[in-house]
Amino acid sequence: MLRSLALAFLAASTFPVFAQNAPSEVVKDLAPTGKIRAAINYGNGVLAQRDAATGELKGITVDLARELSKRLNVPVELVPFPAAGKVFEANKSGAWDIAFLAIEPERAEEIEFTAPYVLIEGTYMVPADSPLKTVGDVDRDGVRIATGPGSAYDLFLSRNLEHAKLVRAEIGGGSALIALFVREKLEAAAGVRQALESYAVNHPEVRVMSDRFMEIRQAMGTPKGRFAGAKYLGAFIEDMKASGFVADALKRSGQSASVAPLAPPAR
Repeated sequence: MLRSLALAFLAASTFPVFAQNAPSEVVKDLAPTGKIRAAINYGNGVLAQRDAATGELKGITVDLARELSKRLNVPVELVPFPAAGKVFEANKSGAWDIAFLAIEPERAEEIEFTAPYVLIEGTYMVPADSPLKTVGDVDRDGVRIATGPGSAYDLFLSRNLEHAKLVRAEIGGGSALIALFVREKLEAAAGVRQALESYAVNHPEVRVMSDRFMEIRQAMGTPKGRFAGAKYLGAFIEDMKASGFVADALKRSGQSASVAPLAPPAR
């Protein structure tokens, strides 16, 4: 009798990640309007890409959003944003049901996060002849750093820098902060390694540092208080990592494992 009750409790407390078994409260949390509104940040090229001509979105976050919609058996609406900061701001107006953002303390006050599914690096780009060689050299008086407003690396550096000054682009995204870095002749640009290295390949006048100032833990999230939906998303992400879905999606979008390694299983 006791064993049966224990098994029943475990079954009730763990949400399967298959559409036919998804509890109604999960669907209500993640698709309150009858569809999943998925915020897609195409400003981070590791996570999503947007075709300049057609506006079509693709990438790992798009693939994850569509797979979730299949499992819950509800439509998905992709809601595009040019930067992570814009995604976070839009949460206040209830513009999305799920989002793909880096885990950050400030964001966690308003968002229920899963464990990360992929890890990327935040680092600096500097002029090729700069005396700044490693990330530890950058936090000094007189150093101005271009950054994207509200990005994970902006939030991190805002908490941790003691001497250098952050100069924020008017909009987020790698291209905007690089343009600011070049235009204002700043001492450094902070950003996602992939975006900085993509620029540096064709611009020998700059270089990207080999070390990092932070590990950016990319996760799925849903607005605070949607506990059933958050629990389901946590199980969903672990299944996506374990099944190889995340690794395959990264490969399809041209992201190498060295630039965007798969996050370990949640503990």
